[in-house]
Amino acid sequence: MTRVAVVGAGVAGLCAALAFARAGAQVEVFERAAGPGLGCSFLAGGMIAPWCEAESAEPVVVELGVEALDYWTREVPVALRRGSLVLAPARERGELGRFARRTREFERLDARRLAELEPDLSGRFDEALFFPQEAHLDPREAVAALAARLEAMENVALRFGAEPPDGAGFDWTIDCRGFFAREDVAGLRGVKGEMLVLFTREVSLSRPVRMTHPRHPVYIVPRGDGRFMIGATMIENEEAGRVTARAMMELLGAAYTVHPAFAEAEVVETGAGVRPAFSDNLPRVVRDGRALFLNGLYRHGFLLAPALARAAVEVALEGADPRTVLLGAAGETHAHRSERQDA
Repeated sequence: MTRVAVVGAGVAGLCAALAFARAGAQVEVFERAAGPGLGCSFLAGGMIAPWCEAESAEPVVVELGVEALDYWTREVPVALRRGSLVLAPARERGELGRFARRTREFERLDARRLAELEPDLSGRFDEALFFPQEAHLDPREAVAALAARLEAMENVALRFGAEPPDGAGFDWTIDCRGFFAREDVAGLRGVKGEMLVLFTREVSLSRPVRMTHPRHPVYIVPRGDGRFMIGATMIENEEAGRVTARAMMELLGAAYTVHPAFAEAEVVETGAGVRPAFSDNLPRVVRDGRALFLNGLYRHGFLLAPALARAAVEVALEGADPRTVLLGAAGETHAHRSERQDA
């Protein structure tokens, strides 16, 4: 039986562990933290929104993200396929048109139809874009569900508070450490993202809402029980942990634009993490001997982790080329160049 060590128990590591375990490998997951998903996965928005991402991402992200829709709605009972809404304040109405030109698989809503979908937005916006096939989930609940599934499998061992192995005794090492692998993965950079969680009983939303803006796009994701995740900034620095006053004002201002009751909401959580990204903001499978690095998920962790996990199995167990394994129907593109690092 093939023995596989997965390093990192964020969403990428857990998806990889599940994929290898289902392929018949003996899997051990090594995570320095005390539990799963305590890094970037802990701060994620949890939007499985491939067609919305087409507004600013390469076509291959859409293709791989569609794969994630089926994955999460099948694997995690907390995934909700209720679609996504895209709005714009009146002064930025042109941004809604720009968003529509760059995306597909949406319906244009007038004010009446928007109010039918989200009654609390009645009278607040004249038009919207609705992406009915998209989904969202609570990342923390999803990570816990994946970890529980792995713990129940006889060919999987989860080791928390554990240092990664040196590779001895394993046929493959699957490195899913994200930005912490920057010394081992050429070209990796960090992109900071900040988020808030608000609590209010005065607003009810059934699906994520994206507020377009030429400089500061923001999304609001309902988490249930009066909680809303507001995110997220994208800042080219590698400073984790600190939420700036500017970010706080931008995020709260966007939430207030969606609904004024957010002005009286309680700020129950703030957070900032560093996402791993390559220069093209697209993921790669990088091979170094018998090690595979799954990295560069940027702000698409939950959207792209299932596809990267599948690709890792294809490379390790089926002999696929890591430089092209993620191309698929998207065709030849510079986006998935994967530098092979010789051992």
